[in-house]
Formats: sequence, C-alpha cells, structure tokens
Amino acid sequence: MIVDDEELARALLREHLAAHDDIEIVAECANGFEAVKAATDLGPDLVFLDVQMPKLDGFEVLELIGRDMAVIFVTAYDEYALRAFEVHAVDYLLKPFSEARLAEALVHARRHLAEGTRLPVGPLVAAARPVGVHAERIVVRDGTRVHIVPLDRLDFVQAQDDYVCLHAEGKQYLKEQTMAEIEATLDPARFVRIHRSYILNIHRLTRVEPYTKDSRVAILADGTKLPVSRTGYARLNELL
Repeated sequence: MIVDDEELARALLREHLAAHDDIEIVAECANGFEAVKAATDLGPDLVFLDVQMPKLDGFEVLELIGRDMAVIFVTAYDEYALRAFEVHAVDYLLKPFSEARLAEALVHARRHLAEGTRLPVGPLVAAARPVGVHAERIVVRDGTRVHIVPLDRLDFVQAQDDYVCLHAEGKQYLKEQTMAEIEATLDPARFVRIHRSYILNIHRLTRVEPYTKDSRVAILADGTKLPVSRTGYARLNELL
C-alpha cells in the first residue's frame, strides 16, 4: 500500500516497484484517513508511508495501523524523524531516492516480514517528536473510522488492560496503547498521573478530598470521582 498526498510521488514509487515481481500494489492513498480504511479492509503486508501529510501525518497513521505491518517511511528531510528511524532500525526513503535505495529497503522489509517483527510504535513516535513538544490531539481508530480527540477536551485517561480509555466531554474512546506511552505524549504541565490507572487533566479538577488513611479522591467539575494514590497526590501537589 502506498500512502502519499503527492500524486507524482505515488506515481514514481509505483513505477519503481514495477521492477519487483513479488510486489503487488493493493491500494494507493492520498491521505491518512484513506490509509486507515484501506489498511483495515485490505491488510497489506507492507506500507510505504509518507510522513508529512495534511489531516493525519504519517506518525498518526502509524499509531492506528502500524503494529502488525512492515512500514517503509517516505519523507523529505526531518531531523527528528530520521533520528527516530535510525534508533529503532526502521527503514525509510529520503526523497528523492534511487531505485537502488528502494531495493535495499525492500530487502529489509522482506526480512521484517519473514521474522514477524512488530514495529515499536509508541517508542518510535515518541522519539520522532522534537524535545519539549507535546501532542495537541490523540487519534483513535474505531474500525475503519478515525476519531480525533483534542487534548483540551480530554478530561482523564483510564487504564483498561492493554488499552487506555479516553474520557472526553462525556464520550469514551478506547485505544490500544499503554499508560506509559500515552503519558509520554502529554504535556506534564496539564496532565498528571494521579493513580496507576488514571491520568488527570488538572483543568478539570475542582477539589481533592480524603478517602482512606493513605488515599484521596479527586472531584472533577462534572462530579466524576477518581482515586488519588499517595504518590499521585504528591505529583498533584507539585503541579498545583
């Protein structure tokens, strides 16, 4: 599957891939939303994924589709992206690329598929973000649909087994991600881990009340009550 918002770039890649008999192009996508739907419907083995795209960028698409697929990133120069790819041994094509460089990337992709290696999505996305820059939204996949949750609408995050549940304005969104991964993307000046299972947007907090000898409860503006551990209370005090 080829994902790139530039038609010329898709055509060039398609032309180069024609020389490889074991490659069948099952879809071409001009944006991230199309990519998520096509990946869900078709389940391609390999995705050529542009990084700089409108609406959803390549890393947001990766979060939604990339765990069980081989991915070769296609990008113009981006120092943080390139550093992240190199650290995590993920292959990429730097535009403009040669046919020889493409062939080399395909060798790596075939090996990845043969070994069944899973892409380290969370660490890769975190490493690609410039230092001090935090996410302003979270993307969530629901079948072929994509929900975009702006962080100023996020009330709190709750751990649920191998998923996190995002609570935002009375709605809930389930995402396959660890609490540690999502915490790493959030601005620590706005979000605090108050419990091993809860991350709170402090702008939703109205008060904290005692609950047991060693714990407290956070009361949100809408009346929701969340547990606060002793460690979480210390973090909350530092932030407030």
